[in-house]
Amino acid sequence: MGVSFQNDTGAVAGSVASPGFEGFEKRLDIEFHIPPIFSDPAGQGLRAIPRTELDQMLRAAECTIVSHMSNAELDSYVLSESSLFVYPHRLVIKTCGTTQLLRAIPILLQVTSRLNLRVSRVKYTRGTFMFPAVQPYPHGSFTEEVRYLEEYFGSLGDGGKAFVMGSKGKFPNWHIYTAADHGATAEPTYTLEMCMTKLDRQAAGNFVKAPGLETGPEMTKVANIDNILPESRICDFAFDPCGYSMNGIEGAAHSTIHVTPEDGLSYASYEAMGYNPRRVDLPMLVERVVASFKPAVLAMSVHVSDANKATHTSGSWDESLCPKGYICDGSSRQELPCGGIVVFHTFKEITFSTVKEVSMFAEPLPLFRGAAGVSKGCKKVAVKKNKVNRG
Repeated sequence: MGVSFQNDTGAVAGSVASPGFEGFEKRLDIEFHIPPIFSDPAGQGLRAIPRTELDQMLRAAECTIVSHMSNAELDSYVLSESSLFVYPHRLVIKTCGTTQLLRAIPILLQVTSRLNLRVSRVKYTRGTFMFPAVQPYPHGSFTEEVRYLEEYFGSLGDGGKAFVMGSKGKFPNWHIYTAADHGATAEPTYTLEMCMTKLDRQAAGNFVKAPGLETGPEMTKVANIDNILPESRICDFAFDPCGYSMNGIEGAAHSTIHVTPEDGLSYASYEAMGYNPRRVDLPMLVERVVASFKPAVLAMSVHVSDANKATHTSGSWDESLCPKGYICDGSSRQELPCGGIVVFHTFKEITFSTVKEVSMFAEPLPLFRGAAGVSKGCKKVAVKKNKVNRG
């Protein structure tokens, strides 16, 4: 996220000394089976969790709620370290910095057990940390994260699977852990995640407090964020002295942005989940996001939860795309358990030096077309079934 709380030594507050704020988020997406009607006659599901218990879960992850909004479909929370979205039978939480996101899992599962909610599917994703050495347990390495996740979700279906997408030695890679049972799935959900670094200095400056840029709404307007998904209802927040977060909700869909604007360490993330691919044009959405931040380096993941149900409804989300003014310098595709598919691309801004290297770059892989049964550019991570030491 874009929060930049620092003490006088330059270390992130509440953590060991760090060269800068870690923008790359950890993201956990957990789906639950719909319980029998007599267990939850109002259909509230996760939305029935009291605020006190949400706060307890977030304290374990080392973040707090700073703003909240809701509609008929979901509850949205801007956090001190990114975002939380609570649907009746789905929860998405992403945190940045040196938060311990996975530490929230045992508390969440205690609460959901009381609500008679059983996990059906889980997906954990993150990019490559800029400052991996300062990440606390259980985020010290991807292997450590997978072992921790396996303790709680390794018994789902055929067990958890873990992958690292992207080229070896190239920044960033995309880390995925996923597990799912074999129960009935809901309609396919499309998710776009974008990680942007080396933001244009003027674009990054829109998220540093100054006259006319003192509030979240002012930053939203100046950066043209309100036009990325113009029908979206926005809750935004400006941090001191710099940094920005936004959650948007539109029916059952959500989007979120987090910005760390410091020179030399600038980072912005964008996510959109649950939008109808026939109504939201993916290339146009990506172009609007890129126009707001003008990053020199861009990484992008597109995921569909059930490819078998989505093949004929994917619209532009199935297309190979590259933002104007950029060159794709890496593309991977991976099929996931229970029918999910993810593609991951990295792009760099076209400059004088990259123009000379055009022949070295390839077309980004599409989500479906011409790629059935193919996984490219991915390393499967061995998942060990031993228990995790929580010490």
